Amino acid sequence: MTACRQTLRALVAKKGGLVVPGAYDGISALLVQHAGFPAVYMTGYGTAASRLGLPDLGFAGLAEMADHARNLAAILDVPLIADADTGYGNALNVRRTVQTYEAAGVAALHIEDQITPKRCGHLSGHQVIPRGEFVGKIRAAVEARTDPDLLIIARTDAISAVGLDEALRRGEAVVRAGADVLFIEAPRTEAAVESVARAFDTPLLYNYAPGGRSPLLPFARLRELGFAVILLPVDTLLVAVQAIRGFLAQARARDDVQGLTDLYMPFGDFNELIGVTAQLALAERYRDDDRAAT
Repeated sequence: MTACRQTLRALVAKKGGLVVPGAYDGISALLVQHAGFPAVYMTGYGTAASRLGLPDLGFAGLAEMADHARNLAAILDVPLIADADTGYGNALNVRRTVQTYEAAGVAALHIEDQITPKRCGHLSGHQVIPRGEFVGKIRAAVEARTDPDLLIIARTDAISAVGLDEALRRGEAVVRAGADVLFIEAPRTEAAVESVARAFDTPLLYNYAPGGRSPLLPFARLRELGFAVILLPVDTLLVAVQAIRGFLAQARARDDVQGLTDLYMPFGDFNELIGVTAQLALAERYRDDDRAAT
């Protein structure tokens, strides 16, 4: 855990536009890692959708999110950045959230300033808690961690709820409270993105949300602006769902799956991805130990 956190902290400090794809389950997390990305993001939107079949409107609570984070962190060799929503309550709840996520093995987590229940950052109708309350929650998060390399990411949705100026003021305030990374959600224009980039020396995170409200600038441009992290939050989910929907439509229309084999990952490749060979080798080793004991 500590090594992953130190690795992520060093990568973020470079402010080199680290691309971090989102994962919504164990398979997608493994695929991100196997593709060579140096970190994985646990999306709250994707967690609510994949685990509950519900939208990102606060339905997934601390227990469900922390359990999901624990499962993903356990199978990864690279750092995991996790969505911790609003911290699931007040500053005291935030302390418990940080302690729970840290025990789950995440390398970083982000806490936002929406009221409860929250909603996806690229929907409309956001409301945010008072600035001072948000600062208190970030201070609580910083003080609750036991590993100083655990990154605390402060996310504000104030652009949607109030405006860009308030989002910048909140960013300044939570930096003073000890936030390691700033996540100014949903700037609407390239000019707004540039304003955010100019305003802070603290590492910045850009949420590269397909179909969202922020401009999808080239990665090279975001790196020029100095963004430390570029999240691809739900891309794997949307790509997977599109592929599954297309397969099912064809299977239904044909009343057969003959001729669709090019859509399948080979069974052997899938087994290799989830570690079947390694697990069977372990089982065989333990079986030999049992024989020796008798």
